[in-house]
Amino acid sequence: MSSPSATRGSGDTPSFVDIQALSELMDDGVLLCRGEDRPLHANASALALIKVANETAALHALLALVPAEARRAARATGRWSGELAFEDGRILQLRVYHHHAAADEGYLLALFHDISEGHARQQELQRRHAQLRQTLIRLAGTQEQLVQSEKMASIGQLAAGVAHEINNPIGYVHSNLGSLQEYLHSLFALIEMYERSLRAPDPKALLPEIDDMRSRFDIDFISSDLPQLMAESREGIERVTQIVRSLKDFSYSGRDDSWKLADLHHGLDSTINIIWNELKYKITLEKQYGKLPLVQCLPSELNQVFMNILLNAGHAIEERGHITVSTGLSGEEVWIEIADTGSGIPENILQNIFDPFFTTKPVGSGTGLGLSISYGIVKKHNGRIEVSSVMGEGSVFRITLPVRQPAKEQ
Repeated sequence: MSSPSATRGSGDTPSFVDIQALSELMDDGVLLCRGEDRPLHANASALALIKVANETAALHALLALVPAEARRAARATGRWSGELAFEDGRILQLRVYHHHAAADEGYLLALFHDISEGHARQQELQRRHAQLRQTLIRLAGTQEQLVQSEKMASIGQLAAGVAHEINNPIGYVHSNLGSLQEYLHSLFALIEMYERSLRAPDPKALLPEIDDMRSRFDIDFISSDLPQLMAESREGIERVTQIVRSLKDFSYSGRDDSWKLADLHHGLDSTINIIWNELKYKITLEKQYGKLPLVQCLPSELNQVFMNILLNAGHAIEERGHITVSTGLSGEEVWIEIADTGSGIPENILQNIFDPFFTTKPVGSGTGLGLSISYGIVKKHNGRIEVSSVMGEGSVFRITLPVRQPAKEQ
């Protein structure tokens, strides 16, 4: 492009020719103007942006790319920066600089940097980030479904035992109701006899008949047996209510569950209620509960962890054995320890027990997901699950959980 002067400057001062030559070496487009509206020079990179053959028209076309407000802002503050978007998808980063003396219109320098490729990469990254986020959401949903499916599968396997636990109290409540019906029949007959005696001219005349009826109906036994019968029936109904409540607490889906402050001892007791029929015939269960604060957690998910470990402890004991459930507080963490006197876990597979689908049970007896899901639930709670085992002596599972979750997990 033409220039006001093609002479070389004196000494170390660069001439306009030097500046032109340097600008031609730049990948960025360069437009130099006198004042705000008189273009003097544009390098080849700048001219390539507009592809106008006429030199003067090309310079003014480039100047037209620089918004008027950008030129005004640069004159006022010395600089301005922004982006230009073209219909063909190109995006240019535009920087405008302006320098002038007090009584001079000065010079304006505009630099055009093509960021289309970087912008496209950024958009692609955002698109992939959105895809990954959707995938993560779907995976989280799938994991929740898997946890819930494993939970319901466990309940399904326990169904016969739970039914037995419910049938026993229902059975003696039913039996007691039969006895109660007989007792009521006898008591109503006796009351009717008392009413007859009260209406008779001589009430004492019916006393022998009343005594005979009391003897035949064994009213003294009914008087002593009736409170016990009612107490047993109430106990049976409360046992059924307790089991149903425990089932409801345990089987509740975690999808809409929220982090809450929960009593872990209540969760342990509810879980033991559900699986007790699986354990009671060969297990002596000991509870060594410490004093625990309420723990911020997803209660139904932790109940599943407790159930998986307690059932495994029961399955590890072949004939008779002992399970100890202990809890305690250590600083800002609580711990739950479940120890059994079962057969133990071989050392060579101890590191694999939390792997998905890993199981030592016969085919059809287990999914291999119980401990894997338990590990995931404990990790979700920012906790730890550790195991130690000695062959022939038993195993100890220890779960450690923070009392309060970090703010981002709530």
